[in-house]
Amino acid sequence: MDKKAKDFSELSIHQKMEFLIKDMVEREIRFRDGLKEFQKLYIEAASKKFEGNKSRMADSLGIHRNTLHNKTKSLKINKF
Repeated sequence: MDKKAKDFSELSIHQKMEFLIKDMVEREIRFRDGLKEFQKLYIEAASKKFEGNKSRMADSLGIHRNTLHNKTKSLKINKF
């Protein structure tokens, strides 16, 4: 692991997100597009962790299973 990766891994989640958001603002990524991408990646990571078990995913994300279903549909996530 190089020094930059090690330094990044030692940052708090808040600091990591702050770094990412500053980059997104610099690149003029629209708020809606950034939020959509964040939600999509978050759900895909939960799907991988819980092997597609939607009940466990919804529970870990703190949302209702129906909300998860609707969100995956609206974000066009088909990896379950």
